[in-house]
Amino acid sequence: MPYPIENKFVIAVASSALFDLEESDRVFRERGEDEYRKFQRENENHILATGVAFPLIKRLLRIHASDEEQLVEVVLLSRNDPDTGLRVFKSIEHYKLPISRAVFVAGSNPFLYLDAFNASLFLSGNPEDVKEAVEHGYPAGCIYPTDYVDDDEDEELRIAFDFDGIIADDSAETIFQRGGALHSFHDHERSKAGEPLPGGPLFRFFGEIAKLQKRESEKKLLNPAYKPKIRVAIATARNAPAHERVITTLREQDIRVDEAFFLGGIDKGRVLGIFKPHIFFDDQVGHIEGVARSVPSVHVPFGITNTTKR
Repeated sequence: MPYPIENKFVIAVASSALFDLEESDRVFRERGEDEYRKFQRENENHILATGVAFPLIKRLLRIHASDEEQLVEVVLLSRNDPDTGLRVFKSIEHYKLPISRAVFVAGSNPFLYLDAFNASLFLSGNPEDVKEAVEHGYPAGCIYPTDYVDDDEDEELRIAFDFDGIIADDSAETIFQRGGALHSFHDHERSKAGEPLPGGPLFRFFGEIAKLQKRESEKKLLNPAYKPKIRVAIATARNAPAHERVITTLREQDIRVDEAFFLGGIDKGRVLGIFKPHIFFDDQVGHIEGVARSVPSVHVPFGITNTTKR
């Protein structure tokens, strides 16, 4: 019987997101493919340092419905061929990550296989791969370099999302970008306050996280001493009265968030520095650049903010 991948919460991750491949990439850029292949073989048993997405992936893979059932499946999508990709799998084994499935495409963009693996998210360090994936309608994000140091003793998983262009589509953002006046945007959103927004590029991923969070809450009900392992926050530039449509959208999907920041233009880093997410998703490069060094961050190049010259 085929493995029921369609019933799993699947994340596809490139080796460039899971591990620090800065040295390997430099060899490829400066010395070419042949030297790169030689370098990877010579360093096959040298374990790679962890990358930006590692704290997220590590914690998601720890979440189980029971001792037997793993709820989250992570699939490695690699531009390497199987030979040069062996170092990545040796590093996966070293960190004891339960990742056993992989796609090696030898230089091609692997996003075409996302549907085959039922993936709700593709994380990569290659901006061109991510851009092409998003242009084809796939849920993808590009990790940004960070100085963040993970605390191995912290078992909680904290995830922060922007709202427009991430959880919701960019239809409201388009009104704001093209309207040119904040009051026009607020008037529009006030008139649509009871109308949920359509889903954005990471809507399905957000929903899967919400399901895991709900399971954690149910464990808490059964055992008051249990500490839920997932906290979810929304950090959006919206403020009142535009906040109400966010709540309407979440209610429509019966999704609860632990913390919501309606910032009205305040620097997101001010609250993210306190919430301390293990990953933060935003569609605007300016927001990502402001926090990426201290918070593991992912840019999702979706919608009007990534096509309009500003």
